[in-house]
Amino acid sequence: MKIAPILHVINQRNQRNQKDKRNQIAYKLVHTGQHYDPEMSETFFHDLELPSPDIYLDVGSGSHSQQVARVMMKFEEVCLKEKPDAVVVVGDVNSTLACALTAAKLGIPVAHVEAGLRSFDRTMPEEINRVATDALSDFLFTTEKSANKNLMKEGISKKKIFFVGNVMIDTLLKFKAKANEKAKINLKGLDFALLTLHRPTNVDNKNSFKDLLQTLRMVSRHIPIIFPAHPRTQKQIKKFGYEKYFNVLNLNSINPSNPINPINPKNSINLSGPLPYLEFINLMANAKMVFTDSGGIQEETTILGVPCLTIRQNTERPVTIEEGTNILVGNNRSRILEESFKILNGKGKKGKIPQLWDGRASERIVKILVDHLNN
Repeated sequence: MKIAPILHVINQRNQRNQKDKRNQIAYKLVHTGQHYDPEMSETFFHDLELPSPDIYLDVGSGSHSQQVARVMMKFEEVCLKEKPDAVVVVGDVNSTLACALTAAKLGIPVAHVEAGLRSFDRTMPEEINRVATDALSDFLFTTEKSANKNLMKEGISKKKIFFVGNVMIDTLLKFKAKANEKAKINLKGLDFALLTLHRPTNVDNKNSFKDLLQTLRMVSRHIPIIFPAHPRTQKQIKKFGYEKYFNVLNLNSINPSNPINPINPKNSINLSGPLPYLEFINLMANAKMVFTDSGGIQEETTILGVPCLTIRQNTERPVTIEEGTNILVGNNRSRILEESFKILNGKGKKGKIPQLWDGRASERIVKILVDHLNN
């Protein structure tokens, strides 16, 4: 979702410069294989109109250290063979850190897209990845002004920092209409809430997870909740024996002419597997509210104008709270219920579009890279 708009801009530039090879950008798209579930990987390439990866590292699952180590070993071979002028990494996953560290050790400039975001919670693996990647990077592309301030407080030169906007929003704006047109799941006209959960603080502790599910089931008595669960979260549900909290739902079987038929509107949360990108953003755009612990969804709901209740104690994306539709509720029963009922009663939080979230962040990134790498 983050690399797609950058590649689209590069491909458009190369198309315009077909007769002038010197002004074209040669690139190799590397898929580390950290995310390998078909719904978490393959369908994204199709939905986002991405070419197949040029290089697939196939690192698979494992502990954080194992994943980082395997990516580094395999990506080093790629860098030594390809000798790139720069390595572009996005977001805050293990692959981001591993590729940045490998490139930096080889003296290859690193460009970090979505730099400077901070939750200030070092118990989050993503926070470690963010801080370390930014320290290694030569180009730090930020999505909001708070990120610039964070980086400068950490001693990073202002010359390396570029406020460009949000590539996630580039993708959302580009594909929103297509999602509305092509999505097979049709719940328009039905009031429903959307849920995503995957962070260890929410799904790895048996009691905390149980408390959260009990709270959300209270909400589900008033509005159906649809939960396309991450594979890791599904494993935790089975591990703890929490299947009783869910109505298992095959969203792909929903009949558009009778969309409410498979959804149990009371006393359960409707559980499905992960969804392709277009299906998911179509659901998100039509939801009454969204419960999440995902960073990207906090941003997307702000653009879509959908109230978002973030089940975390902190966020690395404060602009979604200060200007957007996001509210932090933690795993606090009274807070979740209070904010949910506000939304159900038509008093949900309204927001505005943050600065430079205009669908052109990737254009700015490519221009900056070309200008600097050509000098």
